[in-house]
Amino acid sequence: MIQPLVSPALLAFVDDELLRAPMLFDQVVEGTMDQIRRGRVALSASQQVAAAEVARMLQTRQRQMSEFFMRSLREQVSAALGRPDKDSPALGARASRSVRPASLPLALVDDADVAIDVEIAHTIEMIKSTAEYELRELQTFTAALVGDMEMALDHNPFHPETYARALWAASQAMPLSRGLQASFMRHAGEPLALLLRQTYAASASRLESQGIVPAAYRTLILPGGLRRDRSVETTFSPGLQKVRDTLPATESDQRMPTDVPGPSAQKQPVQQPFAPAPRLSPPSALAAGRGNERQAFELVQRLFEAIRKDTRVPADVLALIVTLKAPALLLAQRESQQMTDDDHPMWKFVNRLAYEAEMSPEPADPERVRLLRLAHATIQQLCSEQEQRGALYDWAIERLEIFLKQRLIRRCTAAASQIGALQKLEDKILSGDDEPTTLLGTLDVSQLDTVPADMLATGADASASSLREDGWLNTIKPGEWIRMFLQGRWVHVQLLWPGDRGEILLFGDGASDATWAIRRRALRSLHEARLLKSLTRRSLVRRAARQVQDQLLAATA
Repeated sequence: MIQPLVSPALLAFVDDELLRAPMLFDQVVEGTMDQIRRGRVALSASQQVAAAEVARMLQTRQRQMSEFFMRSLREQVSAALGRPDKDSPALGARASRSVRPASLPLALVDDADVAIDVEIAHTIEMIKSTAEYELRELQTFTAALVGDMEMALDHNPFHPETYARALWAASQAMPLSRGLQASFMRHAGEPLALLLRQTYAASASRLESQGIVPAAYRTLILPGGLRRDRSVETTFSPGLQKVRDTLPATESDQRMPTDVPGPSAQKQPVQQPFAPAPRLSPPSALAAGRGNERQAFELVQRLFEAIRKDTRVPADVLALIVTLKAPALLLAQRESQQMTDDDHPMWKFVNRLAYEAEMSPEPADPERVRLLRLAHATIQQLCSEQEQRGALYDWAIERLEIFLKQRLIRRCTAAASQIGALQKLEDKILSGDDEPTTLLGTLDVSQLDTVPADMLATGADASASSLREDGWLNTIKPGEWIRMFLQGRWVHVQLLWPGDRGEILLFGDGASDATWAIRRRALRSLHEARLLKSLTRRSLVRRAARQVQDQLLAATA
């Protein structure tokens, strides 16, 4: 993940917002009390009892709740800025990791946990929909505070997710069941959203009064009367053939260089940590009449230039990918027609490497280091081949696939003891015995009176029903990546073990060595709440093709 920029001006803004946050929480409590009073008539008898208990706790535990709220807010802001507390006293305690460390006991994520995640997700969406305009306006000012006038990244650390998680942290100060804590979240969501709308607007106004000129979203303004092909306008990621056809066809516009620098001579975005790949012999000049080869050559040139400027690709991986430019230009000479196919092995290797690097842990993690070493050795071998052919990249893809399978085996081996315990628990659950919700303790499921009854179904019948209904889940295979909302945040997880009987699935976190054991019915609840998504491999090459096409259209405007 690319870390947003930090400047003294942004830190001053953060300090000021944190000083105002306790007053914001006090207003949230007042709004929640008013919300409970006004909505009590429409509640059922049991819901009225729950609301009255929440209101009593708000009156007696407000100070403790405010402390929990502020502690969570400071930790999250500190993590967003990537700064420990010793560098900025106003940021409070050192930020905790964004994921559960693997050293903690393995917990079984059940419907009780999912019910809380659903409430947090609903609060986040309520804030986003209520304060959408004010939030976007504030983002332009925070971008200006760090000098990012084109708004390449979001530099505002006070996201809706940050406040929603802080609100849930505040609920932990109430000595109530998780169901009543979830009830507090539901009552407090709307007041928080309305207050944040005012807070975001006031923050933007203060920055404007200080003379801060907001940044602007990048916009392509076309001349009046310009007409563009309708298919181009509606295609998000154009195919390479379409982009090649857009290239100018005149020889003067497509003059070919007779010398292509080897990978070691190319401009790199970061210092390459590995030894440079061998220098390739330059391709000969192409015949003037072979337009397809000229266009393919130009297309590859432009694609790699767009890839080099792609800020969404981690710098260490980008430095490796751009070294493939020289062999790609040789391929354009030999396989000009094939290089305009999105499914060419060369492009498939680039896309797969970029995707797996995005899913991999942080740069210091041993698994990521192994991936980069394999990628470097593979690319070095590719660059050393004078006879460039697509079959070479089929070999590279196969080598990468073997590595990924070995990585999955290593991770499953490390979790062998967990898998054994989960298998025993799965057998126990399906035998009809009492169902614990963690491996080392239980959650207060019986007191979840605010959770819908259908989320608390138990027994083998519920499991068999989910097996029939959740066909989408049955298609997921070990090694596949999924994006889901767990413990108040979106995480990328990889399926490690699907459960011998399909009741418990073990996932590995993409940002650490943590693991998550999740009940099938909990996954079903996440899926129904649209908090679980199967990941589609995004194409780095198609994204670059879109950039190339936009540049060509702008040049001809």
